[in-house]
Amino acid sequence: MMIENISTIRKLGPFRLIAVIFYDCMLLVSVLLVAAAVAVALNGGEAIGANNPFFFVYLLGVAFTFYGWFWTHGGQTLGMRAWRVYLVSENSTGVNWQQAFLRFVVGIFSWLPLGLGYWWLWLSPDKLSWHDIASGSYLVYSPKKP
Repeated sequence: MMIENISTIRKLGPFRLIAVIFYDCMLLVSVLLVAAAVAVALNGGEAIGANNPFFFVYLLGVAFTFYGWFWTHGGQTLGMRAWRVYLVSENSTGVNWQQAFLRFVVGIFSWLPLGLGYWWLWLSPDKLSWHDIASGSYLVYSPKKP
């Protein structure tokens, strides 16, 4: 992790979190389009049915690999890097694949009840979202040096 001064880290505000989510979603859509093109090419150029459960699981696997790799290799996706946000583990070590998997799965369920899992970040006394609690990791912001 590349946080210059541990005393400068702090929790994210809602604007920064939304910006990171938006930036990463744009990147993820690009990755998923390429993954879908590969799947169609391997399918002989034929379209893949909308109700194909294997294709859905394949795209979920691609999305998990995208986030998991970035989270376990430096604690930042490209969107997080642009906004100086880091994913840190509660025990001050890097995030492992098990934590990344829990964060990814619970993060999906955090969206289902109108994003309540994300709103929990500002509603709960400990200021942790559902996926923070489940994975034992959380996001922090490190401002630029003066």
